[in-house]
Amino acid sequence: MAYEVTATRKRPQAFEKLVGQEFVVSTIENAIKSGRIAHAYLFSGPRGVGKTSCARLLAKALNCEKGPTAHPCGVCDSCREITSGSSVDVIEIDGASNTSVNDIRVIKDEVLFPPQSSRYKIYIIDEVHMLSNSAFNALLKTIEEPPEYIIFIFATTEVQKVPATIRSRTQQFHFQLIGLDQIRSCLREACQEMDIKADEDALFWIAREAAGSMRDAYTLFDQVAAFSGDHITLQAIKDKLGLAGTDQISMIVEKAVSGDRKAALKELDGILSRGVSVEQCIRDFSSFFRTLLLSKDGIDSEELLGMRKEEISRELLDRLTLDQIEAVLRFLLQSYREVRYSLSPRFELELFVSRLSSLPMLTSPEELVRKLEDLKNDIAEGKATVIKEEVPSSGFVRPFDEPAAGSSGTAAENAETSEEKKPSVETQECSREEKGASVSDSDLERICTEAENSGIFSLGQCMKDVRSLSLEDNVLTLFTTSSFSFKILSENLASVSEIIEQVTGWKGKVVIRQLEVKKTDSNPLLEKVAKVFRGQIIKENSDEGWQ
Repeated sequence: MAYEVTATRKRPQAFEKLVGQEFVVSTIENAIKSGRIAHAYLFSGPRGVGKTSCARLLAKALNCEKGPTAHPCGVCDSCREITSGSSVDVIEIDGASNTSVNDIRVIKDEVLFPPQSSRYKIYIIDEVHMLSNSAFNALLKTIEEPPEYIIFIFATTEVQKVPATIRSRTQQFHFQLIGLDQIRSCLREACQEMDIKADEDALFWIAREAAGSMRDAYTLFDQVAAFSGDHITLQAIKDKLGLAGTDQISMIVEKAVSGDRKAALKELDGILSRGVSVEQCIRDFSSFFRTLLLSKDGIDSEELLGMRKEEISRELLDRLTLDQIEAVLRFLLQSYREVRYSLSPRFELELFVSRLSSLPMLTSPEELVRKLEDLKNDIAEGKATVIKEEVPSSGFVRPFDEPAAGSSGTAAENAETSEEKKPSVETQECSREEKGASVSDSDLERICTEAENSGIFSLGQCMKDVRSLSLEDNVLTLFTTSSFSFKILSENLASVSEIIEQVTGWKGKVVIRQLEVKKTDSNPLLEKVAKVFRGQIIKENSDEGWQ
C-alpha cells in the first residue's frame, strides 16, 4: 500500500475523534438527533483545526444508510464513498479556484436535480471567502431558499471577508485553536502507531511550533520522523533544522547580563556558525523574553508560556524587572522588522547581545519617578538622611546662606556668622606670593569696567553680580548670588585676579563664593517668572518695589 501522510491517515472519521471542537460537535450532534438540520452551514476558524473534516463528517451523518445519525456507520456505500471522495452527491469545490459568477451559475443549474443515490445533495465549498462579489450575489437566492434535498457547507479562514448577506443565511460555527496538550496526546498516539520512540521535550517542541493547528503538527511530525529514524529527540531537531535551543539562548542572556560580553558573543557565534539564520535567532530571543515576561506576571501554564517550566531561568527572573523585559521585547520586534534592510543583519544581532550587558541598569521614566517619590517620602519621614560631601572646585558647589536683610556688619562679617551655622565651601581660589594694596567695595565699579573691556564672554556682566568684597587675612573674597556668575567667574579666576591687580594693585589670594538667598514666604507668580527667565528673587515687596 502506498505511503499516506499522517495528516491524511489521522483525519477523524467520527465526531468524537474531532479534537478540540467540543462545542461544535455537541451542537451538530444534538441538531441531528432532534432533526433540526439547517440548509446552510458556515465553518470558520484557523487553518488545520478540522473545518473540512467536520464538513465531511456532517455529510456522512446526513447520508448514512442508517441516518440521519450523529454516529455514521462508516461501512455503508455512502460512508465509504464520502471517505474516499468519490460520492457523486457530495461535491467539494475549491473556492480559491472557482471564484467567478459562471462557476456559481453551474451550481444553480445543478441544484435543480435531486441526488442520485443519497438522501441529500451536499455542496462543500472550501475557502469560500475567495469568491467574487458577483459570485456571492448570484448565490444569495439559492442559499436562502434551496430545494429540500440541498445542503451547503462553507469553510473559511477569514470569515470577515464573507458578506453579511451570506452569513445571515447560514448557521455559523467558529472552530478554535487546538490546545498544546491535546496536540501532544495525538502525536504520542501517532508515534505508537508507527512504532517510533519520541522524547517528551521533542513532542512539546513540535506541538508548540504547530501553534494550535493539528495539520501543521502532523506535517512537522512527518518531517522530523523522516530524519530521526525510530527515535525523535530535541537535539536532533535542533541540529537538522538549524534551531537555537532554549538552553543556549538562556546562556547567552545570562552571560551578557552578567557583563561577560565576550562569552555571550562567542556563544552567539556558535549558533550562527551552525547555519541558524539571524531572523530565526531574533524569533528565538523574542520567544524567550516573552516567556520571561509571562512568568514574571505569575503565569505558570506551559501551554501559554510555550516553554517547559524547568527550562525557565530563575536567575534571570529574579534579576530582571518587567520594564526591562518589555524594553528588550520592543527592541526585538523592531529589529525583526528592520533587519531585512540592514547593512549587516549579523551585526544588528551582535549589537543587541552586547547591549544586554547594560540591561540591569535600564529603568523606565515611571520607575525613576516612583523611586524619587519614595526617596522624598523617606527623607520627609526621617527614614533617609541627606549626607553633604565636599565636591571638587571644578564641579557644582553648594552655596551657603546670604546675610539676613537688616543685619549689622559687613558682608564678610555676616558671612562668617553664617559659617558658624553652616560650613562654608571655598569654591575657587587663586593665590600669589606677592601682596599689594588694599581692596574695598568702592573698587567694584572700576573692576567691572575693566572686566567688560577684557573681551571675555559675560565676564563684565558677571562681575556686576558680585554683591560685596571681603579682605580678611590677606584673602580677597568675592560674594555673588548668581550660580551662572559663580560659574563664569570660577572658570576665569586667573583673569579676574589679573584685572583686580591692574585696577587696585592687589596681588594676593582671590576666592569666589556663592551666597544662598534665604527664601521666605514669596509670591508664587514671582517664583514662576523667576523660573521661566532663570532668575533669582533677591528681595520682595521692598520700599523700592519688586526686585
